[in-house]
Amino acid sequence: MVATVDIVIEAEAWEALGLEVLANQAAEATLRHLALTEAAELSLLATDDARIARLNADFRDRDAPTNVLSWPAEDLSPETPGGQPARPEAGFPGEPAFLGDIALAWETCVREAEAAGKPLRDHVTHLIVHGLLHLLGYDHICDEDALLMEGLEVAILRELGLPDPY
Repeated sequence: MVATVDIVIEAEAWEALGLEVLANQAAEATLRHLALTEAAELSLLATDDARIARLNADFRDRDAPTNVLSWPAEDLSPETPGGQPARPEAGFPGEPAFLGDIALAWETCVREAEAAGKPLRDHVTHLIVHGLLHLLGYDHICDEDALLMEGLEVAILRELGLPDPY
């Protein structure tokens, strides 16, 4: 799998984290774990709490910052709770499949990592995996879906040498 992550950094604080490496490693590990072998592309917006709060209000009717938001390019969600999502459609010949967009909020990510006593890089890697799984049709609304998604997150992070985030 060849993952291309297009990164837009809006909040300068993200510059020092090495987000490009984290994002590419997280995307490659996620797609490899799911045996998705076609080239894929996604975008990642590295922003701040103020911007993500506006996005959260606009798209989810929640006027507050959050750690990660995802906008899938296509609805791949399963028909039944706990079911496997559909596979993404391949792009045009020679073009990667576009999976969607992810946004991360700097202040919330830092606050959560500090509160959990985790390295920020580990927490951000987890959130990128989490966001990408959302792009691929996974969710955590009901218990069956949450069990599946969290199990995937733990397995993918383990493959990256990171501890269980839960």
